Amino acid sequence: MKQLVLLGGGYGNMRALKRLLQSSSLPEDIQLTLIDRVPYHCLKTEYYALAAGTISDHHIRVPFPDHPRLKIVYGEVTEIQLSEKAVTLQGQDPVYYDDLIIGLGCEDKYHGVPGAHEHTLSIQTIDKSRQTYQILNNLPANAVVGVVGAGLSGVELASELRESRPDLSIKLFDRGEIILPAFKKRLSNYVQNWFIEHGVEVINRSNITKVEEGCLYNHDERVDCDAVVWTAGIQPNSIVRELDIEKDAQGRVVLSPYHHLPENDAVFVVGDCASLPFAPSAQLAEEQAEQIAEVLIAKWNNEPMPELGEIKLKGVMGSLGKKSGFGTMGTAALIGRVPRLLKSGILWLYKYQV
Repeated sequence: MKQLVLLGGGYGNMRALKRLLQSSSLPEDIQLTLIDRVPYHCLKTEYYALAAGTISDHHIRVPFPDHPRLKIVYGEVTEIQLSEKAVTLQGQDPVYYDDLIIGLGCEDKYHGVPGAHEHTLSIQTIDKSRQTYQILNNLPANAVVGVVGAGLSGVELASELRESRPDLSIKLFDRGEIILPAFKKRLSNYVQNWFIEHGVEVINRSNITKVEEGCLYNHDERVDCDAVVWTAGIQPNSIVRELDIEKDAQGRVVLSPYHHLPENDAVFVVGDCASLPFAPSAQLAEEQAEQIAEVLIAKWNNEPMPELGEIKLKGVMGSLGKKSGFGTMGTAALIGRVPRLLKSGILWLYKYQV
């Protein structure tokens, strides 16, 4: 039997599993093994709501597929040995592969800011999001929460926390002139004004230079905070960062047009660790996984490599609490209740399909 090993049960590998297990062209001699540290797929795009306390974590857990061709191994990956075609797990025997899909996701990137790693909260994993929830929702009334980073994660966390804990003072630190500058100005203005109207202090043109217990420093000026959540950047998982392979300026793995290592067609990388011409997202990981599954089926059946089209993303949807949102669809900018409803519908459909 040939072994396909998938590292990480995130959006990319879940989509790859779905396509492979549903394919009538999956050869009988292929065994699939999924390795993850938790026994369920987590909806990472909703971690902000878990941390804010507006949903419980069973709403963002989805069971892994149950299929006779799929073996699931629970464990912590400690190393990928490319020369031995082996994955080492903490306290367990190595898992050997013929083909490998690395989908280990990302970690917070602290940009060298002293104290940021030690003194800030995170929403990058379900465990860290649970810890963040415990701390934020145990704060006393009128406590100050700093959210560093006003990208999609920071915006959604700050808005959801405003609805969950209206008694808190929330400060959103944004490096730009206005929130979400990559979007159309109409959308950015809408989001910025939503925060102003709902009592969230947006601190534009910020530069966090240091974080200490109980405070952070913006342009070296002390700002007292009872808790600080870091949403100001991501980087590939440390296991991937340690691999001696070609990476781009952001530390993501450079790939061939077929999504495998240029010198190793048995190792694919999907999602946040892959160097692609888009910002990392769940949608991007799924679209990439579709193509990886297509390539693997052709490879296993000794067929010519498929002609892969350009990955095209459908748009972005973000929430501002439970009643408002923002997003893009094609060239259109969406604001208000419609994009919030669209996001809820997409989430429901995803959970149903998975």
